[in-house]
Parts: sequence; structure tokens; C-alpha cells
Amino acid sequence: MDCLFCKIIAGDIPSAKVYEDDDMYAFRDINPEAPCHVLVVPKKHIASADEIGADNSAIVAKIYEKIPEIARLGGVKNGYRVVTNCGPDAGQTVFHLHFHILGGAVLGKMA
Repeated sequence: MDCLFCKIIAGDIPSAKVYEDDDMYAFRDINPEAPCHVLVVPKKHIASADEIGADNSAIVAKIYEKIPEIARLGGVKNGYRVVTNCGPDAGQTVFHLHFHILGGAVLGKMA
């Protein structure tokens, strides 16, 4: 599989790890859009939110349960935004499900 995030999870591409367990990996975005910009990805390849179903939704729930801790580990203190892009029209550029945690400053209004 030629997936950037799968290569990061495997350690083939370096990353600034924030959190890891058996099911997920969280790392700092290389092009941050906020002082804290962490990506959280399931270790199992899921291409996008369109592929979430009964067989893999438990990992998505686990990720959301861990997001507050990951945000704190990333340096967030006063709130954060969680964003998932689904498909090219939404701006998804890496087709491995991932959640952006953005914080560390007052964030602008969503488009």
C-alpha cells in the first residue's frame, strides 16, 4: 500500500509522535494551521469517513475518547477544534482517515 500515513505508522517516515497505542497514532502536522496541530490516525487503514461502518466504528469511538488527552499532550489548554475532511471536495489529500486537532490559540470562524 502506498499510503503516507501507513508509512508514518510503520516508522518508515519520521514524525513527531504525540501519542500511540495499539489502535491509533497521533503526531504533529508538518504544516500546522494552529500552534497545536496534531493528526490522529487509526493504525488500521480506513480510507475516509465514508468507510466507517460496523466493523471499524469502535476504533473511531476510541479515538474520540482519547482526543481530549491527546489535545492536552499537544499543548492545548483553552479548547480545540476537531476536523475530518472526507473526499477531495472537502480537502482530503491523504486517503487514510485522520482527525485534525487544532488549538493553542483563538481559532477563526469555520467557513
